[in-house]
Parts: sequence; structure tokens; C-alpha cells
Amino acid sequence: MKHTSRKFVSKGKLSLLTLALMATPFAMAQDDGWYLGGNIGQSTATIDEARISSGLLGSGLVAGPFNNTDDDLGFKVFGGYQYNKYFSVEGGYFDLGQFGFSTTTTPAGSLSGDIRVRGLNLDLVGTLPLTEKFSAFGRVGGTYARAEDRFVGTGAVNVLNPNPSEDAANLKVGLGVQYAFTEALSVRAEIERYRINDAVGNRGDIDLASIGLVYRFGGKTPTPVARAYTAPPVVIAQAAPPVYVAPPPPPAPPPVVPQKVSFSADSLFDFDSAAVKPTGKAELDKLAADLRGVDFDVINVTGHTDRIGRQAYNQKLSTQRAEAVSSYLVTSAGIPAGKISARGVNGSDPVTKPGDCVGTKATPALIACLQPDRRVDIEVTGKR
Repeated sequence: MKHTSRKFVSKGKLSLLTLALMATPFAMAQDDGWYLGGNIGQSTATIDEARISSGLLGSGLVAGPFNNTDDDLGFKVFGGYQYNKYFSVEGGYFDLGQFGFSTTTTPAGSLSGDIRVRGLNLDLVGTLPLTEKFSAFGRVGGTYARAEDRFVGTGAVNVLNPNPSEDAANLKVGLGVQYAFTEALSVRAEIERYRINDAVGNRGDIDLASIGLVYRFGGKTPTPVARAYTAPPVVIAQAAPPVYVAPPPPPAPPPVVPQKVSFSADSLFDFDSAAVKPTGKAELDKLAADLRGVDFDVINVTGHTDRIGRQAYNQKLSTQRAEAVSSYLVTSAGIPAGKISARGVNGSDPVTKPGDCVGTKATPALIACLQPDRRVDIEVTGKR
């Protein structure tokens, strides 16, 4: 942000009034009083693909790849009262934007949906002054938000309630920093987490990272103060001492490139197969393109299955899938075979937590719930 001050110029000479203004320090922001402000930034949500897929599977539909919109422009306007330099109360209106998804199904159909969230909040704000102008703050408070959902289904997908909505009270928290340009005007940057209920029984979080301005009523802006001009003393020039120039710092070492990527086994392989299918090859080709120019130390490929079925069979399938991915990277991407290793760990390292997916019988719902566990992890270490 550029800060531009007004210059008083007369026939190319800087006036004494300007010199006085440049020498006048700003005062520290006042400790109490009313204020108004506004922030704008990016809001981010997480689309629960597993829950949507499970719901479709319960209706006899299998979801395809998802196309998500999980970030948007968010803003808030607020007002508050500063009781002292450590404590204030703040309330306002927020709009977190709109988020959505779309997917195709088998049998043939499609489902798309979006949610818009906005509401009111009331927060307690604690401030920690770090310098005269710079401070950090934290907030905790409550919200009353409206979530407006919209769903559209085609083909085999039948949406019973296309426009549900929900009003609910929830918690929010946040952290930030603030800098006072003057007693009246400050700039702040902060990140907040809003707990949200959507209109179909789900709960989740939306984060808002924003920057904004705060105006305090009764604060003073800096005014120029005229001062009498005093001629500077005459100084007799002397020989300057030799200047020591420090040698340049040594070049930085090449960056280390640690990277771990997880691929859904369902995107790489057909069911009960260890042969990489065309869509899986395309994903592996993209990873190989991202790693061009890297001097590899080691590449570890680990195959995982879910917990359904016999352990010995799952161990064999996870190992075969890890070896298939390693072989494809060696033959198609030119990665040295001596720097890549493959192993299978069956279902011993799941992503899902105990209690997330109930049951042991291989039902469509349990298979869909355990989908995150079926994966191939590729961990790369090297230098670029």
C-alpha cells in the first residue's frame, strides 16, 4: 500500500511548513471509543465429497469425478467499542461468498449444488500492544448465519428439495495484527474460522483471510506545525574514513524438494485390478512433468487397500498396485529404477478414523465410506 502525503510547493522550493510536517510524529491510537471498519479477502470451504458420494450410493448411484468451487470473495463490515487498550466488543455483518460442486453419476445423470453463507456476528476482542503503533489481537464470538443451498439433478438424479435453507447460531474465532497510521486510521489483517450448519444436516468450517481499515471516532489526524527556521551550523568538511564493504554472502544451497502425493486407487485402477488404467496414467504423467529437473535421492511408492476382505489378499493387491505405479514411472517418465522403491501395506494405515465407517460386510455404503483408504502414496525427496 502506498502512502502519499500532500506537498506544499512554491516556485520549485519546499516550504518551511512542509519541513515542519515531515518532522512531526504521529500519535499513538487512543485507548477507548467507538470505531467502524470493513475487511475484504478470500474465503475457503471444504467440499465433503465422501459424504455426497455416500448419499448418492444410498440411492443406487455411483458418483464420478467432482468439479469443486471451494473458495470465493468474502467481506465483512463491523463496528465496535474499545473499552481500553486491551479489550473491545465488536459486531457486524459478514458475507462468506458462494461455494459449490458438480459431478456425474452412473446410471447416467448429474448433480450440482452450491451454498451461500452470510449473517451477523458479535465478538469479544483481546488486544496485545507490541509497539506504539503495532498490535496483535485475538477474537472469539458467536454468529447467526443463514445458509442457502441450491441443488440441480438431471437424468437418474432426482432432487426432492432443490432450495433448502438453514438459520443457525454458531461459534467463530480469529487472530490478526493491526497497525495505526494515526489515532483515527488503522489497517488490520486477520484470519477467522466460522462454524457453519448447511441446510441438509452437515456441519463444517469456512475460513476467511482478509485485510481492512478501521476508523476511530474522536481520533486525531496529524496536522502540520509551523516552526521557526534556524540556519544549520557551518561544518568544516573532513576526510571521510575508509568504507569497509562486507563480502557478498555465499550462494544459497539448492532447495530440497520433499513432496508427498496421494492418488485415489479408484482413479488409478479398476476394481480388484493392478493394471494402471488410462486416466491413472494421465495423473502419473502430470506428476512426472512436475518433477522434471529434480535430482532424486529416493522415491517411495506405497500401496494401500481398505480393511474389507482377507489381509493376505489385500497385502498382495496393495503390493502389486505399488509395483505397477513404480514400473510406469520408470518406463514412461525415465525415472532411474535404482531410485524408486515399492511396497504394499494392505489396510494397516487407514485415512478414515475408527467409527467413521461402521460394519464389516462389503456393502455399497461401506465401500464408498472407505474410499479414502484405497490409495497410492508417492513420496519424493531430492534437489532441484
